[in-house]
Amino acid sequence: MAESAAIDFRIDRRSGVATYLQIVQQTKQALRLGLLEPGDRLPTAREVVEATAINPNTVLKAYRELEREGLVEARRGMGTFVRRTLGTAATTDTPLRGELTDWARRARTAGLERDDMAALFTAVLDSTYKGDDRT
Repeated sequence: MAESAAIDFRIDRRSGVATYLQIVQQTKQALRLGLLEPGDRLPTAREVVEATAINPNTVLKAYRELEREGLVEARRGMGTFVRRTLGTAATTDTPLRGELTDWARRARTAGLERDDMAALFTAVLDSTYKGDDRT
């Protein structure tokens, strides 16, 4: 049997985001960052349940959503496998990633907490992509 891809789902029960959507979002982020590639097997529902203590149906709902979007495919008796990646701009060794890493280090040195940086970055994204149909 194929080994599961290296993805550890982290569930934030206080975020207000549905648990299955957190799994979908984290999987998409891993696809964008190149952490998951076509052919990789996602962790089984059982593995996710053991690591996160969530309901197995929640994991299956997330995987069905990813399958509906054409990102993964379920193979009966074998698992759920990545079909395609998302984007290429966020991969590990790009100038943009380096600039963002430098910015994050400067922000941390300036005293910003992780949540502060996330809020600032999200605000900048929102204003940059305001009215953009590509989002």
